Amino acid sequence: MTSSYRQPGVVLTDHRFTVPLDHARPGGETIELYAREAVAGDKAGQDLPWLLYLQGGPGFGANRFVGRQAWLDRALKDYRVLLLDQRGTGGSTPATRQTLPLRGGPAEQAEYLTHFRADSIVRDCEAIRPRMTGGAPWTVLGQSFGGFCTVSYLSLAPEGLNTAVITGGLPSLDAHADDVYRAAYPRIERKVAAHYARYPQDVERARRIADHLLTHDVVLPGGHRLTVEAFQSLGLMLGASDGSHRLHFLLEDAFVRAPGGPELSDAFQEQVRGLLSYAGHPLYALVHETIYGQDARPTAWAAERVRAEFPQFDAAKAIAGDAPVLFTGETVHPWMFATDPALRPLRETAELLAARTDWQPLYDPARLAANEVPVAAAVYHDDMYVDTAHSLRTARAVRGLRTWVTDEYEHDGLRAGAPRVLDRLLALTRDEA
Repeated sequence: MTSSYRQPGVVLTDHRFTVPLDHARPGGETIELYAREAVAGDKAGQDLPWLLYLQGGPGFGANRFVGRQAWLDRALKDYRVLLLDQRGTGGSTPATRQTLPLRGGPAEQAEYLTHFRADSIVRDCEAIRPRMTGGAPWTVLGQSFGGFCTVSYLSLAPEGLNTAVITGGLPSLDAHADDVYRAAYPRIERKVAAHYARYPQDVERARRIADHLLTHDVVLPGGHRLTVEAFQSLGLMLGASDGSHRLHFLLEDAFVRAPGGPELSDAFQEQVRGLLSYAGHPLYALVHETIYGQDARPTAWAAERVRAEFPQFDAAKAIAGDAPVLFTGETVHPWMFATDPALRPLRETAELLAARTDWQPLYDPARLAANEVPVAAAVYHDDMYVDTAHSLRTARAVRGLRTWVTDEYEHDGLRAGAPRVLDRLLALTRDEA
């Protein structure tokens, strides 16, 4: 069943699909997928090529645009666009603390979630493509984790692709999660140093907040415990184009005077709660490290283990030694499943996923080396979320892939640079740049 409606300049249609939970067992259990079709209002009756958008994450539904916002405006000039909620997100059989108990206990939940990686997402796309395009291949635009999925698409089902466009999402083809985070922490440290160079007053502000959290038990509205490690994880913002500025504004009025002495203000706490909570995207925390699992080695909380190799991120030692407190970001840690009410019921499930040792490969180097699909990728010069060196090595391994390496944008370049970024990459796939 579909329903259509209008927003300024665009006609939208809701689509729902039934697909196998496990594509290796097509006659087994099924799940539902949701996607929103968007077409320019003046082209609604035209036979247009399709562009499938794969969102970043993992664990986030597709953008909910109003009208022709951001990159969608550029895409609608040439394409009919399908905004897919990847399985487990948005309207696609969401996986949360509320829904996962329907599966049973932690063991059953963990087994279920093994089917929520890029390979399953690609199979979903191939299952729905004939219904949307009549069997014709489509263009795929993959942002961040959506780019990881696109490289899996090129590996598993290139016949479904007419063109592939990737923004900030060229993964390493063979790096273990440990390798990913050993490369990540120095990048994060560079981003923090750049922030403090821009806003030197924030050095003392962050130290004061961290010191307060080390000596006080702070519980945010809704029951989220604000530990010093949780505060440091606000550095996730530093990977976005405006993230440094938003972090600065957050820190500048953190404290208020109260009868018992300085306290973290209600306004600060409410903002932090919104930034730290995984209630809207718990799948991100659950399967984040599984996207790097491709062999018999467990991911085993790689970000937490590797962090110990970088003692400069220890806030207590930084304060004791009169050093800046370093923020972190793009990392998931076991303590999050104790501090966040949305994750607490899922802690044992997360532990089982971290211990799993039977991950299957997500990429096919031989098939990528023989690629015939036009591919272009934006690689951001010092991307905090995806290692630039890893991306460029993968770019060299995919036959015909053209890169645009730029320092004009951060990881969210598709949002911040729209429509220029999409226009540049589409031109590259046509050899026009």
